[in-house]
Amino acid sequence: MKLNDTTLWFGRMTVVAAMALAPACNGLAEDTADENPEVQSSALASASAPVDDKARLGAAIFGDTRLSASGTQACASCHEAGRAFTGNNNPENPLFPVATGAFVDLVGGRNAPTAMYMKFSPRFGFVLDEGEYTPTGGQFWDGRADTLADQAKGPFLNPREMAVASKADVVALLRTASYARLFRRVYGRSAFDDVDSAYDDMADAIQAFEETPTFAPFSSKFDAVLTGRARFSAAEARGFALFQDPEKGNCIACHAGDPTSHEPSDWLFTDFTYDNLGVPRNAAITDNADPAHFDLGLCAQPGLAAKLPPDIEDKAAFLDSLCGAFKVPTLRNVAVTAPYMHNGFFSTLRDVVTFYVTRDTDPARWYPCGGDGQPKKFDDLPEAYHANVNTSEVPYDRHPGEAPRLDAAEIEDVVAFLGTLTDGYRPRRRQ
Repeated sequence: MKLNDTTLWFGRMTVVAAMALAPACNGLAEDTADENPEVQSSALASASAPVDDKARLGAAIFGDTRLSASGTQACASCHEAGRAFTGNNNPENPLFPVATGAFVDLVGGRNAPTAMYMKFSPRFGFVLDEGEYTPTGGQFWDGRADTLADQAKGPFLNPREMAVASKADVVALLRTASYARLFRRVYGRSAFDDVDSAYDDMADAIQAFEETPTFAPFSSKFDAVLTGRARFSAAEARGFALFQDPEKGNCIACHAGDPTSHEPSDWLFTDFTYDNLGVPRNAAITDNADPAHFDLGLCAQPGLAAKLPPDIEDKAAFLDSLCGAFKVPTLRNVAVTAPYMHNGFFSTLRDVVTFYVTRDTDPARWYPCGGDGQPKKFDDLPEAYHANVNTSEVPYDRHPGEAPRLDAAEIEDVVAFLGTLTDGYRPRRRQ
């Protein structure tokens, strides 16, 4: 795409690493100590207020720590407004890869994704494209929930999250909440009489809140570009071009947008599909202390086999091909949502982009050494699934010793562009 003159500059936007990466085979790790985030994340926290009673109720439930076994955990604990509705995972270390639950000795197994712009995700299913079925949509990293309401039902009863013993216990807490009258106003005087119905209504209210403009304000600098209210600097224009270039970053292949459109909602920066990137194993995740433990992602989605299209002949092989794949996240607000990937391995955007382009040209940079002194590529997947890793698309199509698709300066330009995707931007008034 040829850039037009409705472009802008925001500047490099990454988050300082607060936890060490696992040692790479060559002993080198990215030096990111000089990175200085400049985003005004308070703008996210002061986003639009809920617009009706149901959304107001959902907001109240979303922030209620009473709805946890310890009385200290809420939806907002893992989806904090000032961090683009991702988690402040650990009081001592916000960049810890997974969130601490209601009981501090139990932690999650995956990095909490942003809840922003997730109302646009379709229900999980398989889309036929050029003769192949592509898994698409759903909520969570593995798409196991179809809707935001379905997603909201899980954490309350998850022992690693809010850890409430039963739906009945959750409803009992709702019945005595300060917003119980509002709950009855929205769902009727007998709203608490049936436990299952009340629990579903609670999730419905949370979905109503997550569907408000608070979660999709389209107020980034990039959006100002689309609407002609700001311009890129030279560095950011280069980054945007590299982001789209099919021979360079090719980021747009998965983090999709419509290059012909100036409508912000046509730029969600995800196609809601799934990809296997061979992300290195994160030793900081408690589950990974067991060398036999692997998070297989999509192929481990409960009940997935029953969702397969009926005309797939070898269903077992098809399911195996999905092992290690995780949902492509939106890049909106990515500058304030560290750590990155399903396992929180990366603490900075520079590391993420550098991994994309050097994973295969210099694997020793990212993976630990094996007994033969060679890097153990794709160490967070059983060897049987290594062939599932994306090694065909740009920029993953390189080999050891070849030049990466992006050089160091180009990586900086891409990171600079990603900084424009943070909501809360206020264009300067022209003099």
